[in-house]
Amino acid sequence: MKVSDLLVLCLEREGVEHVFGLPGEEMEDLLFSLRDSEITFVPVRHEQGAAFMADVHGRLTGDAGVCLATLGPGATNLVTGVADAHLDKSPLVAITAQGGLERLHQESHQAIDVLRMFEPVTKWNTQLDSPDIVHESVRKAFKIAEYEKPGATHLELPEDVAAVETGTRPLERRERIPAPAPNPDTLDRVKTALRDAQQPIVLAGNGAVRTQAVPQLREFVAVTDIPVVSTYMGKGAVSDADERSLMTLESGSAKEPTSLIDDSDLVLAIGYDIAEHDPGEWDTEGAQFVHIDSEPAEVYEAYDPGIEVVADIGRTLQSLANWCREVDLSVDIAWYANVRRRILADVDIEPADDPPFTVRSVLPILREILAPEDVLISDVGSHKLAIAQNFLTYEPNTCIISNGLASMGIAVPGGLAADLAVDANVVTATGDGGFMMNAAEIETATRMDCRFTILLFNDDDYGLISDKQVAHTGESFGTGLSNPDFVRFAESFGIKSYRPGSADELRSQLRSAVNGEMSLVEIPVE
Repeated sequence: MKVSDLLVLCLEREGVEHVFGLPGEEMEDLLFSLRDSEITFVPVRHEQGAAFMADVHGRLTGDAGVCLATLGPGATNLVTGVADAHLDKSPLVAITAQGGLERLHQESHQAIDVLRMFEPVTKWNTQLDSPDIVHESVRKAFKIAEYEKPGATHLELPEDVAAVETGTRPLERRERIPAPAPNPDTLDRVKTALRDAQQPIVLAGNGAVRTQAVPQLREFVAVTDIPVVSTYMGKGAVSDADERSLMTLESGSAKEPTSLIDDSDLVLAIGYDIAEHDPGEWDTEGAQFVHIDSEPAEVYEAYDPGIEVVADIGRTLQSLANWCREVDLSVDIAWYANVRRRILADVDIEPADDPPFTVRSVLPILREILAPEDVLISDVGSHKLAIAQNFLTYEPNTCIISNGLASMGIAVPGGLAADLAVDANVVTATGDGGFMMNAAEIETATRMDCRFTILLFNDDDYGLISDKQVAHTGESFGTGLSNPDFVRFAESFGIKSYRPGSADELRSQLRSAVNGEMSLVEIPVE
């Protein structure tokens, strides 16, 4: 068989079902190898969309999503989505084609140093410059991408290597390497800190969800009555229906969960990365920090934990929960109960009778419509803040927010990937700015018979930047937009489209839209 056949066999061995990409001349052999495989190749409208699809697939499933692009502009278009996956700790394997090896030593058509370009946004990347290394390189790319902490890897396949005959066979996929058990001496230090604390709090990060430590975290919280505040990417680690949940760090009109961090004497940071939220904003002098994660804490003056438990998060929390149950360790809920009541009151907002509405007033209606296991994917913009702070989330991986690279344009391609990955309703929330960046992927979604709902919050502006400019200077510049008729635009793809003109229509049209069909709801907002 050809090397391209071997590469595809390796992908099949890794359990890959979809490859998202855009065809190119230099990947001809690979494309036909995909055609003859059990893998579905999904041709997209822009390589960035392909990378976002692989990104969201990895985030939701824990298995590396795969994206494909040709050399030159194909590879450069792929970079943003790959970087997004890398900073969001989402497993992804990117494959790019390259010209023949005989011309890479000199300036040639569309040839750039793709390996150097991908180096800062991947955990590992290499060129498949020999048929003898393909099976090992593919296995290594998936192993590294999926190993905690996950991220992106990259393989470059020169077109002349792709066509070479080989007798090499794929390597077997192995079980992922588990994180170690917690060190008993370190656990004893955590137990002492818990025994001495009067006002402890849990900070739940992306790692708590990503490592599937949610059952153990919820048990620990139930045993101790310690309140939990999540990062944007940790939403759902503890259900917001739980009386101990304080939602996210910036929930509530006064951002009171952050104040509780400031007032606590012990902060248990569970699977938290400082890229998720800058701890420099906290005033925690005198508080003790315990870092529980699969890797040591980043060195940062504002986050310098006195205790670090570098181990399997779930096993660590289970050990602590067992101990807390034996010593009857529980926290007086009085110090945070009023904060939770005020946060919930701030979430419950009624929309205006007529548009423009506010994003925050739409979210309670959406929450009422969606089942706990349904998935909401947020694009980046001012609506992201509202969703992170006000959208009640009951299960892990049901509110997907990019807060590492935080790149606009992820919603529509992310909705496609989510619809393929989960057996639940999928809703994507986007602004008019982010929507237009990858709106063409609606065609990809309809071609793939995907069925999800696009909520398009339209303010004819890059609203988040406007708001920040006004807050800093009293005015804004360079943010205003003009837009097409979004309803007619969506209908041109053959999908149902809505534009509510009243609060009653907002409720009824949202309910009609979220019904297992492909649809778009344009919501005028201020």
